Amino acid sequence: MLARLIIGLAITVVGLAVAGRRVWWLQRLIRSGQPATGRIDDPAARLVAEAKEVPGQRKLLKWSVPGIAHFFTMWGFFILTFTIIEAWGALFDRDFAFWWFGRQPWLGFLEDFFTVAVLIALVAFTVIRVRNAPERRKRASRFYGSHTGPAWLVLAMIAAVMVTLLLYRGFQFATGHFPFDDSPWAFASYLVGHAFSGLPMGVNSVLETVFLLANIGVIVGFLVLVVHSKHLHIFVAPINVGTKRLPDGLGPLLPMESNGKPVDFEDPGEDDTFGRGKIEDFTWKGMLDFATCTECGRCQSQCPAWNTGKPLSPKLVIMDLRDHLFAKAPYLIDGTPMPDESGVDVLELAAGAQGHGVPESGFNRITGSGEAQALRPLVGTAEEGGVIDPDVLWSCTTCGACVEQCPVDIEHVDHIVDMRRYQVMMETSFPTELGTLFRNLENKGNPWGENQSKRMDWAKSLDFEVPVFDGELGEDVEYVYWIGCAGAFDDNAKKTVQATAELLHIAGVKYVVLGDGESCTGDPARRSGNEFLFQMMAQQTKETLDSVFEGREPSKRKIVTTCPHCMNTLGREYPQLDGHYEVVHHTQLLNKLVREKKLVPVAPTEGAGAPVTYHDPCYLGRHNKVYTPPRDLVGAAGATLTEMPRHADRALCCGAGGARMWMEEKIGKRINLERVDEAIATEAGTIVTGCPFCRVMITDGVVQRTSEDENLDVSVRDVSQLLLESVKRGQPAAPAEA
Repeated sequence: MLARLIIGLAITVVGLAVAGRRVWWLQRLIRSGQPATGRIDDPAARLVAEAKEVPGQRKLLKWSVPGIAHFFTMWGFFILTFTIIEAWGALFDRDFAFWWFGRQPWLGFLEDFFTVAVLIALVAFTVIRVRNAPERRKRASRFYGSHTGPAWLVLAMIAAVMVTLLLYRGFQFATGHFPFDDSPWAFASYLVGHAFSGLPMGVNSVLETVFLLANIGVIVGFLVLVVHSKHLHIFVAPINVGTKRLPDGLGPLLPMESNGKPVDFEDPGEDDTFGRGKIEDFTWKGMLDFATCTECGRCQSQCPAWNTGKPLSPKLVIMDLRDHLFAKAPYLIDGTPMPDESGVDVLELAAGAQGHGVPESGFNRITGSGEAQALRPLVGTAEEGGVIDPDVLWSCTTCGACVEQCPVDIEHVDHIVDMRRYQVMMETSFPTELGTLFRNLENKGNPWGENQSKRMDWAKSLDFEVPVFDGELGEDVEYVYWIGCAGAFDDNAKKTVQATAELLHIAGVKYVVLGDGESCTGDPARRSGNEFLFQMMAQQTKETLDSVFEGREPSKRKIVTTCPHCMNTLGREYPQLDGHYEVVHHTQLLNKLVREKKLVPVAPTEGAGAPVTYHDPCYLGRHNKVYTPPRDLVGAAGATLTEMPRHADRALCCGAGGARMWMEEKIGKRINLERVDEAIATEAGTIVTGCPFCRVMITDGVVQRTSEDENLDVSVRDVSQLLLESVKRGQPAAPAEA
C-alpha cells in the first residue's frame, strides 16, 4: 500500500505540475487580449445555452453517428469522474467508496455502462477515420488541414484509460475490494473479475495495483496531452460557449471597440485602433476562440467559399491565427523583446509554405513557431508572409454557416470582419470594386449609384396609390414599409416589392413608404469593413426613422421589409445606435395575414401545384432564424415544395453577402452557379426565395445555365409573387368594360 501510494502520488504531482504550468501560460496569454464587453451579462440565458450546447450536445448531434459517439464520450467523462475519484481514493484505502452512495448498484451500472459506451464510440471514431483516411488529404474532406496525428494519439489515450479502468476494476472484484461487492449491475467489471478469479489471490492483488497505477498514469498523461494539443477544447469549450454572443452567435455585427471601449468616430483617441491589425489587437474572447478550435472541420464543410474552390476555410483561418498567437506569446506575456525583423527572413519562411498547403491563391499555410512565425504580418500575400491572405479575407460572404455549425461557438465572422475593418480604415487596402461601392454610398445614398428621385419608380405601374409618408404618421398606420435600395433600383427586386405592396393593399394593412426619404441602411459598408461609413449612414437613417415614429413607443415602431439585410441591420444593429424598431420580414407579415384570413390563397384547380424549390437567404434564415413562414406561404399558394439537399440552417449561400454582391468572383466556381446547379437538380420548375440579393444572384446563375442548355426552363420568383397569384385566383374577375 505504501509503495503504490508513493508512486501514485508522484505520478499525480508531476503530471499536474506539467499540466498546471501549461494552463497558467494559456490563461495569461488569453487574458492579454483586449477587453470584450457583454460576455457575462444575462447569466440565466447563458446557463440555458451552456446546458444545450455542452451536456445537450445540440450542434454535434446534428451529425448523427459522430454526434452520438461524441455524446457518449463526453458523458463518459462526466460519469467516469466518479471512477477517477475512486481510483485516487484507493491509493489510501483499498475499500474506498463514496460515503453515502458509493456502494449503490446504480452507480456501478452507470460507471460500467459509460466505460463500454466510450469504447464503442472510440471504435466508431476509428472506423470513420480509417474509412476516410485516403480522402483526408483532399479539400473535399472536412479534415483537410487538420492535425490528424495528435487525434490518433488522443483516441489511443482515451482507450487506454477505459481498458486500464476495466482491468483495475476487474481485479478489484477478484480480490474482494470492489465497492459494489459481487453485484452483476456492474456488468463489465463483473465479467472481467470472473475471468481472472481463478488466479492466485497474491497475483490478483499485484495486478490490481499495477492496473490502478496504470489507470492513474494514463489519466494524468491524457491531461498533459490535452492541455498541449487541440483537444484543449475539452476544458475551454464550456468557457467559450458560456461567453459566446447571445442569443445565438449570429445576427448583428459587434460595434467596433478599441481597448474595450466604443470608438468615437467624431473624435477618436490617439491610441484607438480600427479593427484588428495585429494578433494582440484581438479581444480575449477572440484568443479563447483560437485556443478552443477542435479542428473538426464542420465549418469548413459548410463554407460556400471553400466548397467552390476558394482559399477561405474558416477552420484554417482560426488555426493559422492560433499558431501565430502561440508563436508571438513570449513577446506578449513573457516580456521577451521582439526580435529585429532584419535578422529573420519571413519571406524565406513563406516560400516554404508550399509544403503545408496547396499551390493556389490564398494558401499561405505556415506551421510551427519561432521568430519568423511571430514576425509575420497579420494580413498579407504569400510573398509578404502574411498569416491571412487577402484572397482569404475577402472571400467571406458572412453567411454565418461556420458559426452555425461550430460545436464550440467560435465566432469566425466577427474576426474576419474585424480584420477587414483594419484593412479598409487603417491600410486603405481593399478590392478595387469596393471603391465604387463606397463612392456610391457616400454620394448617392445607395450601392447602385442611382438618383434618389427614382426611389418610387417601382410604384408607377401599380393600379392603386401607394401611401407615401407626408410628414406626419397617422394613428391608423401600423407599418412603415421599408423598400430598400434593391427594391427601389433593381428590376427583379421591384417585382417583389410590387407584389408585397399589392398584398398589403388587398389585406387592408395600413402602411406608408418613405419614398425618397429612404437611404441605404449601411449594411454593405459594414460587412465590407467600412465601419466609419456605416456609422455615418446608419445615424442618418436612424434620425429619419425617429422623426417618422416621433411620439410612438418602440413596440409600435413597426417596419416591414422585403430585404433580410435591411431587416437585420434595422432590427438588430440599430439598437447599438439607440435606434429601436420592431422589424419583420414580408414573409412573416404575409404569413400572419394568411392565418388571420385577411389574405385567402386558392390552390390551382388543375390538381397539385407546380413543383418549386425554396432557397433560404442567409440573413433571413441563419442570422434571424426565419425558416417556417416562407415555406408556409409556398404551401398556402398551392405549390409543391421540393427541398434542396442543403436547406434551412445548412443552406448554401447565394454568394452576395458580406458585400460580395459588388465584388468580382475570380477564384474557383461562382457560388451562385453552385447553388443554381443544386436547385436545378431538384427538377423544380421555379426557384423561390425571399431576398432581393439572392434573387439577383440566382437569376444570374439561371440565365447562364439556360444559355448553356436551351432545353432548361427554370424561373426565379419571390414568395410574395406566388402568394399574390394564389390570392388573385380566389378574387372575382373584374367586370368587362362596356
